[in-house]
Amino acid sequence: MPTAMILAAGRGERMRPLTEQTPKPLIRAAGRPLIEHHLVKLVAAGIRHVVINVSYRAEQIIAALGDGARFGCEIAYSVEPAPLESGGGVATASPLFRSEAVLLVSADIWSDFDYRRLVARARVVAEGAVDAHFVLVPRSAEAPGGEFSLADGRVTEGEPRHTLANLSVLACREIAAWPRGAAFRLYPDYRRWVAAGRASGELHLGEWINVTTPHDVETLNLRHSPALVRGGGDA
Repeated sequence: MPTAMILAAGRGERMRPLTEQTPKPLIRAAGRPLIEHHLVKLVAAGIRHVVINVSYRAEQIIAALGDGARFGCEIAYSVEPAPLESGGGVATASPLFRSEAVLLVSADIWSDFDYRRLVARARVVAEGAVDAHFVLVPRSAEAPGGEFSLADGRVTEGEPRHTLANLSVLACREIAAWPRGAAFRLYPDYRRWVAAGRASGELHLGEWINVTTPHDVETLNLRHSPALVRGGGDA
């Protein structure tokens, strides 16, 4: 079973004033802290080892989640004295991984995507057929990125453009060459894999939201009562 990593080191500036005293992953939305939705879904998908990178108010996240036992998994923390951005965070945390492919999830998204699909794709990535697998969502006002397209299960630079959902599987053999302790983004490597035809992908047409502002939190709370987000079916 692959390791999963939750990216949770950002400051959440656009989420202020909610993040002035609380780190963004612990902001409550749809019945529980954002990061807990991911932990519950990962465990429901069979994941038992989760790595979380933390920086801003790291001690609060570690105190809130502990060793992961109450969720049914083991949590290892990669503590960044200063945030290392997405690529630097993954590279620096990589010695904690226990598999040939890692599931990568951003703490600040909410979706109804089934994480068991990522577990299945992790086997393909680990075997070397591709270097990464990306989940995309339709481009919209709420998901404006439009980074890539899809063609026959491969991610391309064509049209129509879709938006990265911040749900992916990466090959650890690729991550091994990245510098640790340095700040850099993942996107340049994503483009390299896409250009080489080494990235598979799928389009998620269900619910997905990048939770970046207090309004996004309010939207989730209006859509989902706590009764709807218990157990493995929550996001």
